Parts: sequence; structure tokens; C-alpha cells
Amino acid sequence: MLAVVDLYKNYEGQPLLKGVSFEAAAGETVCLLGRSGSGKSTILRIIAGIETAEQGKILWQGRDLTDVPVHQRAFGFMFQDYALFPHRNVFENVAFGLRMQNLSKAEIVRRTSAVLEKVNMTSFAKRSVTELSGGEQQRVALARALAPEPRLLMLDEPLGALDRSLREQLMQELRDVLHASGIPAIYVTHDQEEAFTLGDRLILLHDGQIEQSGTPQEIYATPRNPWVARFLGLNNLVPGKVSALNPLSVKSALGDLQVKTPPGAALAIGQPVTLLVRPDAAQLNGESGNTVRVEVRDVVFLGQQYRVRAVCGGVELDLMLEDVVQVGEVLVLHLGVDGLDCFEEGQ
Repeated sequence: MLAVVDLYKNYEGQPLLKGVSFEAAAGETVCLLGRSGSGKSTILRIIAGIETAEQGKILWQGRDLTDVPVHQRAFGFMFQDYALFPHRNVFENVAFGLRMQNLSKAEIVRRTSAVLEKVNMTSFAKRSVTELSGGEQQRVALARALAPEPRLLMLDEPLGALDRSLREQLMQELRDVLHASGIPAIYVTHDQEEAFTLGDRLILLHDGQIEQSGTPQEIYATPRNPWVARFLGLNNLVPGKVSALNPLSVKSALGDLQVKTPPGAALAIGQPVTLLVRPDAAQLNGESGNTVRVEVRDVVFLGQQYRVRAVCGGVELDLMLEDVVQVGEVLVLHLGVDGLDCFEEGQ
């Protein structure tokens, strides 16, 4: 339905977007995920028509929207700052956009009541928005964005101002509402957990370019390069060289380890690579032939697992273990092949 085609944008003489292209299908939630300054909010504003790109197009069902003004695009927008009207009650805030469309009173009441029910705010209809909690205001803002029945819904870090516990609660609620509405959505966030919870597909942005796109499962299972791995919190990255091809093995400060073969790679013996050791790759009592000797430096209890900081060959590793271990203890760990990735140098 939506196609973003080859967007370029400069800011103060510096390139901000460098050829960004992606699509959003009917009913799909696409998350633009990246750090501050990666260009994700700028993309959203260009889609909305609030900003223009130096080059590129925004297409809706094949139609170029370049010259279509904001109000004629029929897209909904929800910001981190909900911008609710403090002098209006919940019902009046949600109905505001419908009144601007000159709909009949009966239709305004029908649509407003329907979206308030969707976000579980029916009983708050006559309440002042200044009396609401942050989570309740978030629900009102979402209802207001949904009420005009937009062709596309855009959300710019809508949960960013909420505390962690409330944000976790509302993530699932927002996911349910988006899927129930059937409206395609573009969701901007810097938070990996939000993106993984809400996104049917992720667009991972870095320095104005798309580093990787795919489902949350695809991106986590096969990060494209070390930058993507670090962004996902996979920080056990060790330089090494290919020592064997069949099966693929990498020699590094951790020893000579068999690893997964990266898709599409054309590797040669002696080729420099970067080894990724996933935190859950290690087991005390495993069957893998990959073994490493580590010294435990720190242990943090996380409920069902322990986060263990350990050192092997001068390399510090962050690992997740189910067994109780002690600081100072020397362990022999088994590293499963499925938890060991490698990246070609320069990726």
C-alpha cells in the first residue's frame, strides 16, 4: 500500500537520509528502529507531508503523494507529546478530528464511542484529560488518531515519556489495537523491546541508511553485520581468522571453534572475520565439541538465569547461564555452534 522510494534528505548541509526505500503492506506494522539522529522521525514527517525530501517519492497504492498536502493524505499521526486539549474532555478530544471532517453528529458519536471502546476508555468519556494518568492519556491520543479511520497510522515514539512498567503494559495493548484495526502503521522507536513487540517487520536505521530489514526473528537470528549485533545487545564480538571451511571454524583468542556458516558468504582459509558469541551459547554441561576455559568476574541473578561476566584469553564475555557459579571460579564451558556467528571483515 505504502512505498517509500529512494529518499534523500540533507540537514544543515549534511546528508540525513541516503537512499531509504521500503514498503508497508495492508494491516502491517513496520517499525523504524534506530538511535537518535538515524533519520527515523524525518522519514515519518516526509511520509506525512510535513517535510519534503531532496530526492525520492512517497507512493500510496502507486500514486505519487509529493504534491498532495498533509490534510488530503488521510494519514493519522501520534506523537510522543500527545498534544491533548486540556480544556476538552476525553470524548471531545477524540471527536475533534471528526468535527473537522464535517460529519453528522450521529456519525461522530458512533465513531468516537467505537474507538473509546477499542482502547478501553468508554467509562472515561466525560472526564477531563487533565485528570488522566500518562497511560490513560496515551490511550486517548491513540483513539483520537484512529477515529478518522486513517489510511495509514504513524506513531513517533508514543510510549517514550512513560515509565518502564507502564510502557511494558501498554505495548501489548497497542499491539492488539493496531492488529484489530487492520490499518497499516509506521512506528518509530529507539527501543528494541518496543520494536520486537509491536513490529511485524523492522527497518533498522543507522546514519541515514537501512542496515537491515526483516521480521524481529530474522534480524535477531541473522544480524547482517557487527553494528547490527551490537545494536541488538550482542556485544561478544571477537576478531579471528577462518581456520577450516567444512565445517566452518574460526581461530581467535577463545581458541579454535566451529561456527555457523553465514548465508551467502564466500570465505577462505586465513580470511579475517569477526566472531559473535551469543550470550545463550554457553552451557556448563553441554554436548558441543567447542569448549573454552573462562574465569568468572561477576554474577547477577535475573530470576531464571544468571548473567555472568567472564574472561577467556583476555577477552571479556557476557553470558547467560542457568547454573549457579561463583566469582573467581574457573569453568569449562561448551559453546553451541548455533550460538556462534561470524561476519566477514568490512561488513
